[in-house]
Amino acid sequence: MEDVWRVVHAERAALIEDLARLDEEQWRTPSLCEGWTVHDVAAHLVDTARTTRLGFVVGLARAGFDFDRQNARGVARERGNTPGETLERLRRVAGRTSTPPAPLDSRLVEEIVHGEDIRRPLGLTRRYPPDAVVRALRLQTRTPASFGGAKELLTRVRLTATATDTGTGTDTGTGTDTDLTIGDGPAVTGPALSLLLAVSGRRAALADLSGPGVEVLAAGT
Repeated sequence: MEDVWRVVHAERAALIEDLARLDEEQWRTPSLCEGWTVHDVAAHLVDTARTTRLGFVVGLARAGFDFDRQNARGVARERGNTPGETLERLRRVAGRTSTPPAPLDSRLVEEIVHGEDIRRPLGLTRRYPPDAVVRALRLQTRTPASFGGAKELLTRVRLTATATDTGTGTDTGTGTDTDLTIGDGPAVTGPALSLLLAVSGRRAALADLSGPGVEVLAAGT
């Protein structure tokens, strides 16, 4: 548990540093998260950092058990009038250890995937801890699509992570994810980070992947 929070806090701090260097136009850039700008994703990260187990359940009930509506309300609530205001809110919650009722590794998914939602459209790069990327990928492949994962998809494709990233500036490590293979079906090969993004519905990552299963993966994202 301490290892997860150590990574989460480090990733929040790194993202805050990147956000602090952006101008207002960059904050308006569309993110990889469809329908959200960079500013919206930052506000979402504030909201999720504040979320407690009880608060999540109450908020979901108030949203009619609609996850998208709940997320939209969270963004509206935490999005400041200016990027600077939202950034300051993110700084204030960066050290929190509250979490919704989900596996703790979901916090790794949250920080890494949303970190890339912001960085990739802006041409920024980040070297994420390889083990954290792999843990996040494993969790997403165990999580049903109804909860934002790709469990069902992994009955139709086989993911194999390569040792290094290509084109994003991210080293996903050697050893741990060189031998990582998950799923059953036509092969999809590529960097662990890109596989994580692809199974999380980020179509921009498909260009980093190869193999006969890419078409299947694309159809399911």
